[in-house]
Amino acid sequence: MIITLDKKEFMEGVVSVSRFAERRTGTLPVLAGIAIIAGDDGIKLRATNLETGIDLKINGKIQETGVVALPANTLREIAASFSGGGTITLEHAGETVVVSTGGARSTLKTLPFEDFPTLPLPEAPQAKFTLPGVLLKALVTSVMGYASSSSVRPELASVLVAAEGGSIKAVATDSFRLAEKKISLKNSIPPFTMLIPAKNAADIMQTLPDEDIEVQVDDHQGAFFWSNGVLTTRLVSANYPDYTQIIPKSFIADATVLKKDFEAALRRTAIFSDSFQKVRLGFDAGAKKLSLAAQNADVGDSAEAVGGSLSGDAVELSFNHRYLSAPLSGITADSITLSASGIGRAMVLRGTGDTSFLYLVMPMNQ
Repeated sequence: MIITLDKKEFMEGVVSVSRFAERRTGTLPVLAGIAIIAGDDGIKLRATNLETGIDLKINGKIQETGVVALPANTLREIAASFSGGGTITLEHAGETVVVSTGGARSTLKTLPFEDFPTLPLPEAPQAKFTLPGVLLKALVTSVMGYASSSSVRPELASVLVAAEGGSIKAVATDSFRLAEKKISLKNSIPPFTMLIPAKNAADIMQTLPDEDIEVQVDDHQGAFFWSNGVLTTRLVSANYPDYTQIIPKSFIADATVLKKDFEAALRRTAIFSDSFQKVRLGFDAGAKKLSLAAQNADVGDSAEAVGGSLSGDAVELSFNHRYLSAPLSGITADSITLSASGIGRAMVLRGTGDTSFLYLVMPMNQ
């Protein structure tokens, strides 16, 4: 195999594909590599860790066709070291590949390509539809950080993506907080449900392009096709909990405040939180203020209030301050609305006027 590639495109391709190479030791050695395939379909980079996998086409000239597998870490470091424009040539002979550009020349030992697995694709897709990549990424990225990090319940360590009616939604929860993002669709798509392992979601969303993506789903695999590639992921085979049952239908207190005011007050108050990271949140409709307070025996205490529009009963709830601050960076509205449903019951936080995103957080023991 002898191929010539654009330096920048090669570097970007290797960085993207290397996310899906195996990072653990002790598994099949070739899984820690990137396969470079030069044939009738052009030049492709392939990687898989058996959970996720990718085929990515890159532009280049093929002088001799062939297939080779190279260590992903080494190839990524070499690609990242290139600067400026120009081209790079890869020449495979025997058990080595010579990488050359300008006056630089490196020789890499290959991995046994015959052991490299093919990418598993949905065999009988139960759903097939096309969505803009930018929409799909925004949807999943909005919630994926709230999935559980524990593998005890695989369904909670997943991101639910589902279509219903004229909308598509993504949901994630770790049982202490939950986030749901809904987007209305111009064109209807068939009803479907898939559970993407949360540990895979970040790499997938970081790699998908903004262009239109065809999604295929069966019981075990999800696949994302676009003009220059295909990305696959194992899906979790489990029933997602009926989370709608825990979303409060009514509230005893509501507060609408400027997001920047609440965020600043929370940041200051959190300095004084205890070892449980507890911050007390008080709704006072009479004074039209939302109070924040914290106490730490080693640091001191803090109390302040944020003015806003409040209604309902006077109530005080305690929360982990990290759980209160987590959704704020993803809310684009200037104001947020916090709705309390009672002592020991969930509170809902939204961007004011934005019905597409819902964040639910459970209070701590008082």
